[in-house]
Parts: sequence; structure tokens; C-alpha cells
Amino acid sequence: MMLKIIKKITPLRRAYYRSMIAKGIGGQSDEGQILMRLAKETGAPKTFIEFGFHPIQFNCAALIGSFQGLLIDGNSRQIADARAVLPASIRIEERFLDLNNLDFIRTAFPKLGVLSIDIDGNDYWFLEKLLDIEPSVISIEYNPSFLDRSISTVYDPAFDRTKKHASGWYHGASLAALAKLCGAHGYGLAAVSDGGINAFFTKTGSLDPKAAWKPSVLRGKWSDTTPEQQWDAVKHMPFVQV
Repeated sequence: MMLKIIKKITPLRRAYYRSMIAKGIGGQSDEGQILMRLAKETGAPKTFIEFGFHPIQFNCAALIGSFQGLLIDGNSRQIADARAVLPASIRIEERFLDLNNLDFIRTAFPKLGVLSIDIDGNDYWFLEKLLDIEPSVISIEYNPSFLDRSISTVYDPAFDRTKKHASGWYHGASLAALAKLCGAHGYGLAAVSDGGINAFFTKTGSLDPKAAWKPSVLRGKWSDTTPEQQWDAVKHMPFVQV
């Protein structure tokens, strides 16, 4: 209850965020450790771009301090908070992205080390558009509720998963679909985070997506459902087979 009150009051919320940053921040589970390892293994340039982030929870947080970074989100409060609490060396942009306004991402850095996508919507379509940048490491959220089907949600420039389906489980793409897309561009699956949901691709990744797939620990915990039950709830929605 107290934390909810703190988060509603801007100075208190930002003081809380600063205290959390001082303790060390990261993704939902071990995303930071995975990215550090893969960046080292691939000799990645020390640059990252991440879109879809929270000021104290994002995949590339562990890279701050040693990498140049660009963080992008469409939530104005989160952008203002991030600018207030994160290092000035990190560029922070407020933008609601669609397939027609991604060009600034292409020119952000001469060479890109890590591309991280977590937007709960058009993830597949944005990755498809940006793969020719050839980042050393790709981090992208997959939707475990889609099980092993090779599918994505239909592109919608105004995608909002809270409006698409009451469950919030209709968004993004399956791990199989993302692996197929990345494979067509010479990338293989290199890791899946312990908590499920986030997948990592490199030019040397060789994991079998079907064997590496994991359910979302958090989704199962808060909803008390299995991935099969989640799929049953959204299977009537429109999908693109890829």
C-alpha cells in the first residue's frame, strides 16, 4: 500500500527509483547477465538501443556505464522519470513507434551492439524492419501464451494489448516465429531468460527453440493459469502464420 502511494507522488517516486538504481537494476530475471555474456562472446560494439522500457526495469540496464545507449518509449511519465534518474550519458527519446518512423533508430549509432525490443505488440514487425541493421545481439520478448506455434499478432500501428483482449495475453509473437525470422537473417537462438518471455539471438546461437521455450513465471504466478489455458483464451483472435 505504501509503495503504491509513493509511486503516485513524483518526488517520492523518483527518490524510490534512485534508491533502487543504487542497489542495481536489470530486467525481469537474468536478462542483464545474458546480455553481458553475449556481448562479450560476440565482441559487440558498446552500444545499445532498447524500446519499451521502465526506468528501473529494462533488459539493457546492466550495460549502463560501459555502453552508450538509446532508450525509447511512448509513455511520457516514464520518459520524464527516466531522464530524472538515469545517467545523462543515456539518450532517452519519447516516441510512439510504428513502421514508418523507425529511421532514426538506424542512424543512432554507426554500429549497434545490442537491439532490445519489448513493446507488447508489434515486436515481430519492428524486428523484421530493423534486422538489416545487423546488431551483434538481439533481445526480444516472445509470447509464451502462443506455445510452439509460428505466429504473430496482426500489425496495428496503434497496438495496445490492454484494448485488444481483456486478458492482455494477445500481443507480440511466439518464440518459434521469432526464431524463424532471425534464422532467415543468419541469427540463431543463443539464450532464453530464466523467467521466460525474453529470447536472445546471435550469429552463433544454436539452441532449438522448441526445446529452449519456457513459460512466463510471472504470468503464471499472477494469473494462476497455464500457457495452454492462456492460449485457449486468445486462440480465436486474428493471427499471421509466419
